Amino acid sequence: MSNKQDDSLDNPHMVKSHDIHIDAEYAEWIAELKHRYRSAQVKAAIKVNAEKLLFNWQLGRDLVQKKAEERWGAGVVEQVSLDLKREFPNENGFSTSNLWYMKKWYLFYANPSTIEKLQRLVGELQSSINQTRLKLHQVGGEILKQPVSVIEDKKLHQLGGEFPLPFALVPWRHHVEIITKSKSIEEALFYVGKTIEQGLSRDALINCFKAHLYEHQGKIVYNFSDHLPDVQSRLVQEVLKENYDFSFATVEHDPYEERELEDALTKDVTDLLLEMGTGFAFVGRQKEIVVGGRSRKIDLLFYHIRLRCYIACEIKVKPFELEFAGKLNYYVNAVDELLKTDDDNPTIGLLVCSDMNKTDVQWSFRGISTPMGVATYNNIKIKDALPSQEQLAERVRLLQKELQETKRLMNKNKE
Repeated sequence: MSNKQDDSLDNPHMVKSHDIHIDAEYAEWIAELKHRYRSAQVKAAIKVNAEKLLFNWQLGRDLVQKKAEERWGAGVVEQVSLDLKREFPNENGFSTSNLWYMKKWYLFYANPSTIEKLQRLVGELQSSINQTRLKLHQVGGEILKQPVSVIEDKKLHQLGGEFPLPFALVPWRHHVEIITKSKSIEEALFYVGKTIEQGLSRDALINCFKAHLYEHQGKIVYNFSDHLPDVQSRLVQEVLKENYDFSFATVEHDPYEERELEDALTKDVTDLLLEMGTGFAFVGRQKEIVVGGRSRKIDLLFYHIRLRCYIACEIKVKPFELEFAGKLNYYVNAVDELLKTDDDNPTIGLLVCSDMNKTDVQWSFRGISTPMGVATYNNIKIKDALPSQEQLAERVRLLQKELQETKRLMNKNKE
């Protein structure tokens, strides 16, 4: 070590940026160091999460296989909780309720009658994950990308393949939400996959359950698989619903016109976006297109952040008609020509109508090369159908009168 270096180590001094020659090679090296360290952070976070989840799985397994309650008494779970908290006072996760969740978690997936189904579904999930880059909220709330290989550790295989590897990429509280709200292994693994692929926060996961995403996914009538790459087609099917609940919207009359329904839907765009689903951004309503001096308007135009594409949406207050497909096809092509950039994926067409015949829709899509889907809506509220304040007051008055008359008759009979 040179004397200059010795001085910098031994003498008190303020650390500061130095006037050195910084070239492209230096900048590239620093960028590589930052990337390496971020990668190490992610791997460490995933490894810690994986180890803790493996512990939870094993503890749940022990409670089941050892028949702990039969062997040591009904209070054994509470006693295990106390013993662990006494030994590890600074660790969270050893509450009695958490231990019960560990047992429930293991039982949910490791039931002997469903283990073969679990292995098959986990294999499908693993394959799906391997085809995409992972988005994790594991470190600092930042969306990070790492291949599945970072969790492939010998310790995770020590149960003979019993512990599903993708589980290690999902935070524990997410697992608790999933097993308490899912009705089947298929549904649970659907949400496990969603959490991994989209880096869902816990609140976002809960919103997916509230929107019944599993029940609605993949059931819309569409032609996406014919005109989009496989990955994009699958994502679009997951994003769009077969039916939209417009119960947040109230119209004045029955029957109502399309313009009135649009007014009700866009009165509070927040409600509309919540029903459309995660990732939708509202671009505008009645977006005007002028071609050859003639004006045409798209009912609703969205941009989906995850799909990286525009979604042209037409609202119809009556059942599907064949000409609807042609009109929507025109709007999709117009958006592709006038708005879409090279960075955007192909525009999607979405028609939402009051009802449809699936065969009608499928036949109308033949010969159309743009990706489109048709869904339905329900639960529109009619304002006229709701009693006014005066009507409610009158009903209360009549009810009170009937009660008084009934009471008078009862008193008369007693006499």
